[in-house]
Amino acid sequence: MTSSGTNPGGPPHPAPDGPAPSGSAAWELLLPATAAPPRARGRTLQAALREAVRSGRLAPGTRLPSSRELAGDLGVSRGLVTEAYEQLTAEGYLRSGRGAGTWVGGAVRAVGPRARDRAPRAAGVRADFVAGTPDLSLFPRSAWAAAHRGVLAELPHQALGYPDPRGLPGLRTALAELLVRRRGVVADPERVVVVSGVAQAMTLLGSVLHARGTPGVGVESPGSPEHGSLFASAGVGTVPLPLDDEGLAVAALEASGVRAVVTTPAHQFPTGIAYSARRRGELLDWARSVDGLVIEDDYDGDFRYDRAPVGALQGLDPERVAYTGSVSKSLAPGLRLGWLLVPASHLEEVVERKRTMDLGNPVLDQALLARFVERGDYDRQLRRCQRAYRERRDVLVTALEEHFPGTEVSGIAAGLHVVAALPGRYGPQDRFLARAAAAGVVVRSSAHYGATAVDGVRLVLGYAHLPPARIRDGVRLMAEAVRGQGIRDGSPAL
Repeated sequence: MTSSGTNPGGPPHPAPDGPAPSGSAAWELLLPATAAPPRARGRTLQAALREAVRSGRLAPGTRLPSSRELAGDLGVSRGLVTEAYEQLTAEGYLRSGRGAGTWVGGAVRAVGPRARDRAPRAAGVRADFVAGTPDLSLFPRSAWAAAHRGVLAELPHQALGYPDPRGLPGLRTALAELLVRRRGVVADPERVVVVSGVAQAMTLLGSVLHARGTPGVGVESPGSPEHGSLFASAGVGTVPLPLDDEGLAVAALEASGVRAVVTTPAHQFPTGIAYSARRRGELLDWARSVDGLVIEDDYDGDFRYDRAPVGALQGLDPERVAYTGSVSKSLAPGLRLGWLLVPASHLEEVVERKRTMDLGNPVLDQALLARFVERGDYDRQLRRCQRAYRERRDVLVTALEEHFPGTEVSGIAAGLHVVAALPGRYGPQDRFLARAAAAGVVVRSSAHYGATAVDGVRLVLGYAHLPPARIRDGVRLMAEAVRGQGIRDGSPAL
């Protein structure tokens, strides 16, 4: 193939103000465009030439063949090449001058395609006891796929338009019935808002509270670190509030001056306690006295192993409690599906912010979840998870008794994690955590979640995502690390 500024049969001569094309190799990038259907050939040629410039295969300053020459080499009409040159010149990829030819412009900076995965995963870990993740291998693929096929076959065309920002009526009705039956809430489908998980529910409520001039929201301490960052993103500060054996300390709540508070009353994270009936009543009395709002995060309320799950706080006063939950623990966090039951006093503001935030959740996902719930598949999934998680909890407790005699384990009646208080001889805590990490075991102390430092070692151990054998091996590795065995960094033995 020949081109302007090159010597046929020999190496290309440099152009006056930039390199010439590097032989036919550069133009081979354009050859696939000639195989495109005739009506798409022009667009395909433009895309190929554009990508050659972006990728750096055609460097800035490279002189291109004339439209006649390139058309002959590629076997296409000259008009296609001329149109491609003109389009890319208009976009800034090429430059040209009358009688001076066409050149690759200097505006483009070649950047190789790269997509990084920033999902929170730890590399090189032998056992990960961080709480908060379910067993993703339990996701019901067959039932989910069947529901998906049914939804695609039956969903009317008009349903694929912009949805009600609250969510599809069918899903809101299905969720209301489910939550009344399983969690004891008061759920009017008109006050159910489908959200992208609890994180979006908190952000929506934070935005409403910020617009109302609320300076701060109370949060449990210890508690989920995410609550503070979510409200901060909405411009609302948080006030840490202490707990006692019955739940959030009401005296501290009253003294704080806040008028909104986030709670996890069914299974407090991370202590694992369930709020007492008396404390629930006191919390609602406080909300009524200050015209306040209680935000109930029911993050794992479906999982109770000794008796039926404790009902949601919202059922006692739906006008003072905003209730939120999701399928993140029961199905998978990657689905990004949850719900928010909103008091009438906040409903319109929440719905408007949901509308402006994303115009509603994806319709197909909503219809799929509605079908999954209506057919009883969701209840079957909860029973399946409950059996598996109860077994794993028992394996963890037994392994702790074997390898760390004298350990006190609490919070075992519900949820997906336990709190393990190891005897003082296994401390100090910082050294224990360092040695566990050196042995390839990821574990969090209660101090990580805001608990007051204690003597000895106090761990928050998530177990739902780990098979029984991995749980046993992980506890064994921690025990060996404490004894100075299996340490990768050469730390001396205790």
